[in-house]
Amino acid sequence: MSEKNREGKRTARERLAVERERQKARDRRRRTLLVSAAVVGVLALATVGGLLAANAGDDDKKKDASGPVVAPTGAAGKDKLAIQSGKDGAKSTLTVWEDFRCPACKQFEDGYRSTINDLVDKGRLKVQYHLATLIDDNMGGSGSLRAANAAACSQDAGKFAPYHDVLFQNQPMETDDAFADNDKLIELAGKVEGLDTAPFKKCVTDGTHNSWVTKSDKAFEDAGLRGTPTVLLDGKNIFEDQKNPLTPDKLKAAVEKANG
Repeated sequence: MSEKNREGKRTARERLAVERERQKARDRRRRTLLVSAAVVGVLALATVGGLLAANAGDDDKKKDASGPVVAPTGAAGKDKLAIQSGKDGAKSTLTVWEDFRCPACKQFEDGYRSTINDLVDKGRLKVQYHLATLIDDNMGGSGSLRAANAAACSQDAGKFAPYHDVLFQNQPMETDDAFADNDKLIELAGKVEGLDTAPFKKCVTDGTHNSWVTKSDKAFEDAGLRGTPTVLLDGKNIFEDQKNPLTPDKLKAAVEKANG
């Protein structure tokens, strides 16, 4: 074979190899476009589904909160928008804004529950709980609203503190709107002695305090608070200082100091 023929065949092979690489590149681009289109389609469907779910939750919330504002028994604070645990004569007041669907609120409760309850039991601290529906507002659904209503119903029965703790101890995942089910809230009442009664069940299913919860949430927004939990000790925000983070021991020391 002449040198010229060998060179011609080599050139042909090289052209074929180049063409194969070009075809592979075209195939890769086509697959990428197909996958991208599929992903965009899935995301679009998810977005539409999320919007529909959120809008449905908004509709449920508006419907649930359309009745008269009925404060729970013994409601305290401005406009009677707080539920108080502890004696009026306690020298220190802890103000806590919470949402029963809020994971950060559960973390706060899990970390500080025993310290707070001990100080309340000793008469050194009273706690004013304000209920918000931040997760409902952000993610859709009505679990924050209905759990708060159930907690207000437990206040009517004189069982707020233990039921409040049970709700946080049994909090579902943030994306799971399990507390929107009144039957679930009534089931959890069975964990609190003397709470699972006909009046409590009626209060929960009727949404007796839904409008009061909505008014409380509006007060949260009007106050310009940034999130839940918001924790104030004698009016001072003690939970947002990252340079001097709060601990149960620091909370106890501050309350003890206030009590002399």
